[in-house]
Amino acid sequence: MKLTTREKSALIMEGIVTVVILLLVNLSVIVILNEMIQTNPGLQDGIFIIKRSVFIGPTHYQLWSWENIFIVLMVIFDVGVVYWRLIRRYHQMQLRHIIGELHYIANGHFDHRIPFTLKGDTQRVVTSVNSLVDSVIASIDEERRIEKSKDELITNVSHDLRTPLTSIIGYLGLIEDHQYHSEEEILKYTNTAFSKAKQMKSLVDDLFVYTKMRQTDTPLSIATLDVDQMMEQLAASFELEAGEKGMSISVETPDEPVHIEADAEKLGRVFNNLISNALKYGEGGKHIALRVNPVSDDEVVISVENDGQKIPRAALGQVFERFYRVEESRSKATGGTGLGLAIAQSIVSLHGGYIYVTSDDELTRFVIHLPVKNGVKIKNQQVKPTH
Repeated sequence: MKLTTREKSALIMEGIVTVVILLLVNLSVIVILNEMIQTNPGLQDGIFIIKRSVFIGPTHYQLWSWENIFIVLMVIFDVGVVYWRLIRRYHQMQLRHIIGELHYIANGHFDHRIPFTLKGDTQRVVTSVNSLVDSVIASIDEERRIEKSKDELITNVSHDLRTPLTSIIGYLGLIEDHQYHSEEEILKYTNTAFSKAKQMKSLVDDLFVYTKMRQTDTPLSIATLDVDQMMEQLAASFELEAGEKGMSISVETPDEPVHIEADAEKLGRVFNNLISNALKYGEGGKHIALRVNPVSDDEVVISVENDGQKIPRAALGQVFERFYRVEESRSKATGGTGLGLAIAQSIVSLHGGYIYVTSDDELTRFVIHLPVKNGVKIKNQQVKPTH
């Protein structure tokens, strides 16, 4: 920490004043002691005997002046006092600078940090203050992000509900105003309105599930799950739909059965979403593969792969965001609420695992890492304390 010219001058003046005061004190003490010795013959004789009996060094040097000894001791004492005073004043100046920096930060300059490099406890104070400011800024940014996320949620829900609702009101309005020419036209209007109503229900259902899955205290029905059997059942349930799209589904599992502790219903929803997405958006693809790989005794990796159109690089980091849909997939044919992958991520997170995606010209892979034995931990987290 650099001192200002004014502070340096104040420090020098402090040292000078302290030295002058100490010299005056020393001189006064010497005068008083001399006066006491001169007026006390017994004290003079005692000092003379002590001086004659004290020898210093190999040459047996004798100190014939008590004043020299006293002056040396006083100089040592004075140096200590001056050093203590200057260090104390310097620490006060440091503290004043730190307080000034804190006031500067408190006035709204949150990108500023105390730049001093000090020693001892003062440096620990500076480091703690900077860490505290970093923590506060992170909390403010997180609060703003959450607030922005809430606004985006309301905007997206309003948009995705308004579009089908406008269509429903429009077609029902045509029927209400008798703006039709035949029963066939009425059925067409009602069929469209019904389709849009189902779209709205799908969005509301997904939104409810997403909101519920985001809560850390969401209950999970933990049981031992046979992963191989689940993959086989999923492949069988989508086999007909895949065939209609000219795609096939295969399952690759290890020789030994793989069992994990999980909520079968919620985990099944994850893989349903991933396989449905592969069928909807894997344009040009011919094959979907479900692979199970126990990487260790504590972890299993499950991947859903397809050889369809790759996900653009710019979209890879956003596919798990709620309401996000890759631009090419926002067609009426595929639809989608944009919540499926966000729900999948939340469910996997509730199970203590994580999910990510990779995509290139050959394969798009959604990879899920899950703990094998996590049931006890999850159940303990779900137990609410009683008061």
